[in-house]
Amino acid sequence: MAAGTTPLPLVVGVDGSEPSLVAVDWAVDEAARHGLPLRLVHASLWERYEAGLSPAGPDRPSEQVLAEDVVASAADRARRRDPEVKITTGIVPEEATAALVREGGTAFALVTGSRGRGELRGLLLGSVGLAVAARAPCPTIVVRGDRVGLAGAHGRILLGLGEAGTGAEAVRFAFREAEARGCVLDIVRAGRGPGHDESANRVQAEGPLDTSRERASSVVDARLTAAAGEHPHVRTRPAAAEGPPGKVLVGRSAAADLVIVGARRGKGHFGLQVGRVGHALLHHAQCPVAVVPERR
Repeated sequence: MAAGTTPLPLVVGVDGSEPSLVAVDWAVDEAARHGLPLRLVHASLWERYEAGLSPAGPDRPSEQVLAEDVVASAADRARRRDPEVKITTGIVPEEATAALVREGGTAFALVTGSRGRGELRGLLLGSVGLAVAARAPCPTIVVRGDRVGLAGAHGRILLGLGEAGTGAEAVRFAFREAEARGCVLDIVRAGRGPGHDESANRVQAEGPLDTSRERASSVVDARLTAAAGEHPHVRTRPAAAEGPPGKVLVGRSAAADLVIVGARRGKGHFGLQVGRVGHALLHHAQCPVAVVPERR
């Protein structure tokens, strides 16, 4: 960060649910680690549904009152957790996913809970968290997992490279995170054996597919080397694991405080934009998950 510049905020989507309050706690600690301001955002469409009512006084819309209570309670909780973190709040009359994605245009990262108010407790991941991770222009962290991982007690960050490698942004994010936490960065390159493609079908041991993988691996190695040079104090622990990358990383997430993967945003593509590995982690990881998009 250049001297004199204002750091981008860490933006948290809040809705009063227990998972969003857990996300607030996690985000306060994250903001303190990086010296970032914290912005708490609640998105509500109360203006659309109750536009005919007076905006003030005893007839003020009940949803507006709820929105104000949500952000005020979240801000109070954040200040109690760390009074040194600068906090701002916002109530946006917009659908939650669209509001958070727009906020992500000027954010260090977006943080959401694993599910929102009104979503079924049995859901693996709420619709807002998945949609934001798939569309946001900045890193998105979905806060999930057990108490040990949420508290950062494992002392390790997990960077998943997958079979197709990962973007430079995810690599840089992982090294910055490990440096801020003073912890080990586990770099896991997971994939099928050389005789299988991503669908577990047998392929030739040598050929165009292997050449493409070697090129991708070389690019990733160069990115890792560059990031290690920028963060020489970060301890790294490279590892290779055979198997479906999503399954491998979900399993290893049980011993991590944060798992980080890259995501490619396909232009004009309206399907999942987090990749199969990211999708598996967002639904099943046992610690918070950061999805870091590549810049176009």
